Amino acid sequence: MSFDPAQFKRLERAGYNRIGPRYLAAAGARGELAAALLDRAQLVPGQRVLDLASGPGLLARDARERVGAAGLAIASDISEGQLACCPDLLRVAADGEALPFASASVDRVLCGLGLMFFPDEQAALREIRRVLRPDGLLALSVWGPAAEVPLVETALSCMRRLLPPPKVVRPSIFRFGEADELARRLASADYRAIEIQAYRLAVEFADAAAYWQGFLDLAGGAAESLSRLPAEKQAVIAVAVGEDLAPHAVAGGYRLSSTVLIATARPV
Repeated sequence: MSFDPAQFKRLERAGYNRIGPRYLAAAGARGELAAALLDRAQLVPGQRVLDLASGPGLLARDARERVGAAGLAIASDISEGQLACCPDLLRVAADGEALPFASASVDRVLCGLGLMFFPDEQAALREIRRVLRPDGLLALSVWGPAAEVPLVETALSCMRRLLPPPKVVRPSIFRFGEADELARRLASADYRAIEIQAYRLAVEFADAAAYWQGFLDLAGGAAESLSRLPAEKQAVIAVAVGEDLAPHAVAGGYRLSSTVLIATARPV
């Protein structure tokens, strides 16, 4: 089956529009990861910051506090439904592979767990480089290798086992999970001073139902596809996911520790 990037984007946009405010609540569990990314971005008062794949604007809001009244923070996402959750922020609905911003217009670009959702990541990285000032900085995070990200892979592996191949082919969200590969992609898009660090994200759930709902509230296009299944099939998957969570059981529920890569790079 050939990959159709336009169809993929439509499905992702529909999925994140469907999730709406639920994404905002579920993403709160990643607060420490967001803080770590912002620390690496070296934000100072007065800077202009663009947050791509911003969702409900969590990174953009924290960035706004760091750059202060003299600075500027813009939340940008392909999903208008996500941006509707942050009406207090400057917001621009846009495709990250064709940004509607002037060249050399921002000091920092943030992209938290978003690059793997751009079908053409090289186009997105080139657009980011274009809008960055010559002394600017890109700070992004991506999931590590699938085997080290049970937070997501537990649900995805269960879906692959129980469902036929998806009608809309999806790029792997783990395709930048190896530091060498991520560095290669950044260098190919003319970035320098590339630094990559591994971060361990631990998230706890009271029970299997909470894990499954948390996945659905963050999964975008995958959640959109699941929503179109018969209720009986959705229930079967939910039960199976609960069984697959057994290795992560702790007192009082489940604890899943996953690898995230945080990278910074400067335009050439």
